[in-house]
Amino acid sequence: MKCVTILGSTGSVGVNTLDVIARHRGELRAVALTAHSNDACLFEQCREHRPELAVLIDPVAADRLRERVRTAGLAIRVLQGTAALEEAAQLPHSDIIMAAIVGAAGLLPTLAAARSGKRLLLANKEALVMAGELLIEAVRASGATLIPIDSEHNAIFQCLGTSSMAGARPQGLRRIVLTASGGPFLHTPAEKLARVTPAEACAHPNWVMGRKISVDSATLMNKGLELIEACWLFGVAPDDVEIVVHPQSVVHSMVEYVDGSVLAQLGNPDMRTPIAHALAWPERRESGVESLDVVRRARLTFEAPDLERFPCLGLAQRAARAGGTAPALLNAANEVAVQAFLESRLNFTAIPVVIEGVLNRVASEPVRSLKTILDADSAARRAAAEAIGCLQVSTSDSVVGARA
Repeated sequence: MKCVTILGSTGSVGVNTLDVIARHRGELRAVALTAHSNDACLFEQCREHRPELAVLIDPVAADRLRERVRTAGLAIRVLQGTAALEEAAQLPHSDIIMAAIVGAAGLLPTLAAARSGKRLLLANKEALVMAGELLIEAVRASGATLIPIDSEHNAIFQCLGTSSMAGARPQGLRRIVLTASGGPFLHTPAEKLARVTPAEACAHPNWVMGRKISVDSATLMNKGLELIEACWLFGVAPDDVEIVVHPQSVVHSMVEYVDGSVLAQLGNPDMRTPIAHALAWPERRESGVESLDVVRRARLTFEAPDLERFPCLGLAQRAARAGGTAPALLNAANEVAVQAFLESRLNFTAIPVVIEGVLNRVASEPVRSLKTILDADSAARRAAAEAIGCLQVSTSDSVVGARA
């Protein structure tokens, strides 16, 4: 029996992880579940999976959960706050830790999980984007096993075989090809992009994801963050990673070797595939995903990304090449800009404008410590908030292009 901790159990990755665990109750057990403030969902998960520990960051939500757990007669400890989150990440008898907290909020618990020496399933790409060097060092020092959960990086991991080591360039590798769906606006006329709504941006054609990552997919920033992530995971330079648009989302990524061989991992677009792979590794378990019908799919297409339509991808490539704290600045500015867009305070095409402004205004520095990264994150958030305020003041509309 393998014991699993899920950091971010109420998000899409967390929910899919619990779905896979439920299919293998004799082999897998959820022993700790955490969330930010969704106590209603977390209570239902506690009632079904009976973990030993449940953590909520929000104290009011934690009080509600504590009362509901007591009333239901469940023997579950309920804790609150960020310190409790790190405690869950380092639970002694947990064998596997799923790091699925979205955004920079997942950095510290993910680092704590890396230091625990367990199997770390990494779905929080921002931890690597912000602090890749520190995270890889923590994994190596503790002897942890790092398995990526993003469908693209998990595909690469599968193509590289069991000899792949976190942060080390695989022998014989020529390049990595990351595939991108292109999101919901792949063929939307450029002049209409400024007026798209948050609901339209979150309506991904292939994947069911959270709102923030859905917007990142629509801007292609998600692929830019994955480029930075791939560099740290597989020990490659930014120029060794090619990004191609593949609207069908069947080929999840490819690896080319120096002898000309190209290996690809294919499957239906369902996050349960990489989750089941990582939970069972190096073995295989049933995931609940429908078998891929290659005859029905019939045609797979690929094209180069349009950097004029998707400037966020070019900004991410710029940050990847700059190194230092530039990726942390990029990530923080993007989080602030995307949140403003989701709250209808910023139009879609202004997201890269805010990010570029932050990269131009806040200088990148070498990463000397965790504090350097956190300071960069804070500076970028302040600069992004100021930029959004200036954009709102300069427009004649009361809200910056929020609705069509």
